[in-house]
Amino acid sequence: MRRVRLGQNGPDVSAICLGSMTWGTQNSEAEGHAQIDRALACGVDFIDTAEMYPVNPVRAETVGRTEEIIGSWIAQSGRRRDVVLATKLTGVGSSAVRAGAPISPAAIRAGVEASLRRLRTDHIELYQFHWPNRGSYAFRQHWSFDPSGQNRERNLADMRACLAEVSKMQAEGKIGHFGLSNESAWGMAQWLMLAEAGVGTRAIAIQNEYSLLCRAYDTDLAELGVNEAVTLLAYSPLAAGLLTGKYAPDAPPPPGSRATLHPHLSGRITPRVWGAIDAYHAIARDAGLDPVQMAIAWVMQRPFPVLPIIGATSVAQLDLALGAADLVLPAEVLAAIGKAHKAHPMPF
Repeated sequence: MRRVRLGQNGPDVSAICLGSMTWGTQNSEAEGHAQIDRALACGVDFIDTAEMYPVNPVRAETVGRTEEIIGSWIAQSGRRRDVVLATKLTGVGSSAVRAGAPISPAAIRAGVEASLRRLRTDHIELYQFHWPNRGSYAFRQHWSFDPSGQNRERNLADMRACLAEVSKMQAEGKIGHFGLSNESAWGMAQWLMLAEAGVGTRAIAIQNEYSLLCRAYDTDLAELGVNEAVTLLAYSPLAAGLLTGKYAPDAPPPPGSRATLHPHLSGRITPRVWGAIDAYHAIARDAGLDPVQMAIAWVMQRPFPVLPIIGATSVAQLDLALGAADLVLPAEVLAAIGKAHKAHPMPF
């Protein structure tokens, strides 16, 4: 497994990250442990989670359960040094955690301490804010995104206070590095400028959705990533399973799949998405590639710092995804993907 460095001075990690958001709902503790064991055996040592996980659905009574599953694996295996842990702090918009309170210095300290207890560790390598307090265009909110009500000075004051607290936790040895999630180019630039001004630690990563079907990152954020050495942790590289081919417009979703819980896959299923999926599957078929592995390998070959976060509900699914680790897509496949993207832009 190839290894990459996160940001300018972050840890070296496997070029694929193991996602965990189904552990505790769609997956049992034993299944979560089995996925960690298989990932490590294949050279994946980077695990991403969040305090609000598991999802599908997010419930107050299950908040933190995924971190607990990772923590029990650490306790049972004794292999804490073999993994790099990333987790995320929830903010405004999820009533299941702290009654939907915004990210604040107090929430940061409480969130870090709670995650450390659940993970059964004394430090977290990468601590991320799940989304900005000021709002976000992630999760299909770009169709109605309106920043006109934002207050720049209030946003920057909030960032300063939160970044200073993150740096305190870093000085205490409880977190190693800082990252953002579902952030914009403007927001990421402000976090970086505040760090350069001495307010606090520099962010090394941004965790945003990115796949063949979701390419909002490709312009301003890609340029920022290259020039500022910020690594994209690309979540949903298979577009919540759409790129696997297991869903069809006129057929019920497979039992136990995410679409049985979220019929529209959180806004990803649209009339236009099926043509895009067909186009990418045709490219994979003509090239003799598995479409899952092609989609993941494509993310890994993008011209900016990036690594995919892959999630699975079975070890078999995980094995298939990990088969993309050493796959290099030839120029003709990349060209065909470029043509398909122009023909099917922003399908959701």
